[in-house]
Amino acid sequence: MLAAAEAAGDGETFSVGEETLRRPVMKTKTTGRAWAEDPEGGRRRDLTFEEHRAFWTWATVEVLRHSGLRIEELTELSHHSLIHYRMPKGGELVPLLQIAPSKTDQERLLVVSPELADVLAAIVGRVRNAEGRIPLVVAYDKNERVYNAPAPLLFQSRRRLEDLPVSERALRKYLDRALEKIGVIGPDGRTLRYTFHDFRRMFITDAILHGMPPHIAQLVAGHRDINTTMGYKAVYPEEVIAGHRAFIARRRALRPSEEYRMPTDEEWKEFLGHFARRKVALGECGRSYATPCIHAHSCLRCPLLRPDPAERPRLVEIRDNLIVRTDEAEANGWLGEAEGLRVSLDGARQKLAQMDLIAERRATAVSVGTPTFAQAAGSTTTGQ
Repeated sequence: MLAAAEAAGDGETFSVGEETLRRPVMKTKTTGRAWAEDPEGGRRRDLTFEEHRAFWTWATVEVLRHSGLRIEELTELSHHSLIHYRMPKGGELVPLLQIAPSKTDQERLLVVSPELADVLAAIVGRVRNAEGRIPLVVAYDKNERVYNAPAPLLFQSRRRLEDLPVSERALRKYLDRALEKIGVIGPDGRTLRYTFHDFRRMFITDAILHGMPPHIAQLVAGHRDINTTMGYKAVYPEEVIAGHRAFIARRRALRPSEEYRMPTDEEWKEFLGHFARRKVALGECGRSYATPCIHAHSCLRCPLLRPDPAERPRLVEIRDNLIVRTDEAEANGWLGEAEGLRVSLDGARQKLAQMDLIAERRATAVSVGTPTFAQAAGSTTTGQ
C-alpha cells in the first residue's frame, strides 16, 4: 500500500486489494511521509507509519517465536549478536545468535533456524543506512536505569532525522493493535491479549514436544533451574507434564545428581551432530532433534524437506521418471501403484516450486555480515 501511494501523484487514486485510497493534495509537504485518504471521506492515514508498525509487529512476533528470547533480550539484539560457526566435519556453516547476559546473568548461544535467519536478514536490510552500515543508537535500560553505550541495535528506526531504538512500549502497542485488528477473541468474548512472554512459552513447549531433552531446553532458554523450564505449563498438555514428572521421579531414585548437571561435551557434540546428519540427496531434512523420520525417508512426500536449488536437475529427472512410471501403471491397470506414484509426483512438483522460490529469494539475499564464532565468542564455553 505504501509503494502504491508513493507511486501515485497528488489527487490520484490507487487500489491495493479491495481498498481504494487517494493521495491528498497538501499545501505543505511532509518529508518522508506518504499520506492517503478515503475518496468518500474519512480520517487521513499516515501510510509510512502504518508500514513501520506492520513491519516491527511482524519482526517482533517472528523473532520471539523462533528464538524464545525475553523481550529485554530482543530489544538489546545488535549486529554484533550475529555470528557463525563452521562445523569441523563437512564444513557446514551454522549461524548463531549470541544473547547478552540478562535476567539470569548468563551468556548463551542459540542456533539460528532458517526461518529466524530470514527474519534477521530482513531486519538488517531495513535498518542499514545508505553507506551499508547499521547506525549506532543509544538505548535506555529500564532495569539497570542507565543509558547503554551506542550500539548497532537491530530494533531501531529513523524518526525525525534521528536513529532511535524501537522501544518495548511501542512494540507492546503494536502487538495489541494487531490482535485487535485480526479479531482474536477469548472465551470471555473480549479481545485476546498476548504478552511477549507467551511466545517464549510457545517456543519452549514446541522444542520439548519435538524431542529436545529438557536439560538442553533449559540451556537454550537461559534458565538456572530445570524446574523453571518445566514450569512453563500454561500451554503444556497435561499428559506431557505427568509423563515428565514420572520420568524424573524414577531417575531420582537411581541417580539423584545426574539429572541436574550441565551437558557433557559428548552430549553437546551429539546435539550439534544432528545438524551434520540432516543432509539428504535433494537438500536438508528439517525434522527436530532426536525425532525419527515419519515418512520412511520418502523425502518427496515430506513437508520437512528443505530442497536445495542446486539439486534441481536431479529432481527434474525424478519428476520425469515418475510421469513415465505413472503412465505405465495406468496403462497396465496397476491402480494401487499408480495412486502412490501420483502422490510422489505431486510431491516432486511441489518441491520444484519450492526450489524456484528459494532460488529467487537467494538472488536478493541480504548479507548480515556475521563474524566467526572464534571472533565473537572467545569467552563462551561449549556448554553454553
